[in-house]
Amino acid sequence: MIKTADLCDEFGKEVEVCQKEFRSYGRKKSFFGPISTVRVFEDNVLVKQALETIPEGNVLVVDGGGSRRCALLGDRLGEIAVSRKLAGVIINGCVRDTAELADLNIGILALGSNPLRSQKDGKGERDLIVTFGGVDWNPGDYIYADEDGIVVSSKKLI
Repeated sequence: MIKTADLCDEFGKEVEVCQKEFRSYGRKKSFFGPISTVRVFEDNVLVKQALETIPEGNVLVVDGGGSRRCALLGDRLGEIAVSRKLAGVIINGCVRDTAELADLNIGILALGSNPLRSQKDGKGERDLIVTFGGVDWNPGDYIYADEDGIVVSSKKLI
């Protein structure tokens, strides 16, 4: 199990700490892995595509622009992430089907929940640096997350 507090103590000058507070929705409260990114706005088609194609063990970071008007991930997409053995999903936006997500053995962090599904237009971008919470989320960098917060490093720390 990783502890972000310990990582900050040991690697304080080498890590960035996300300044945005997220809620945990998956069963795993602690997770880490390389970053894959998606930028969308109230549309989750690229989120699904990324979950189906990014490497096993990665963490999908979804920059949904902080919108709370709809959900970008629900139980079906969460099940895809689990079946593909992803380490986690971090959403700068909302999720839905929270009771079902709580049973999934994966880390899922989001700003909140909203029962409304997103649009399905396929708009957005993948595999680019996204910025929120005072952090540049660069594909290939590493995320370490637990109950204390999220730490990002340009190299693997553990």
